Amino acid sequence: MAHQTYQDCIEACQACAVACDHCADACLGEQDVTMMAGCIRLDRDCAKICYTAVSFMASNSAHAADVCKLCAHICEACAAECEKHAAHSDHCRECAEACRRCAEACRKMGEMAHAM
Repeated sequence: MAHQTYQDCIEACQACAVACDHCADACLGEQDVTMMAGCIRLDRDCAKICYTAVSFMASNSAHAADVCKLCAHICEACAAECEKHAAHSDHCRECAEACRRCAEACRKMGEMAHAM
């Protein structure tokens, strides 16, 4: 598979990683940081797996679909956590949206890779 085949997923992963990094940083500025600890941890994990997925896709790794499957799982978990705080936090709402888009793109990429 050519790098172009992964382009939508790469872009979704990059956007998600940036949103997660921003959300984690913004959560550290919240009044009750302890309440945000789970969100911060998932943001960090999600950003890391998104950056990793980008690297696997960019290098046309035979394992890119497997990494993207894990990425989708972690993105869903991060979105669920951020949605708990979305009513009072724009950064969590935006992060949850980016995570949902990324999870969908990763699932599609995984299905496409296995179909080939």
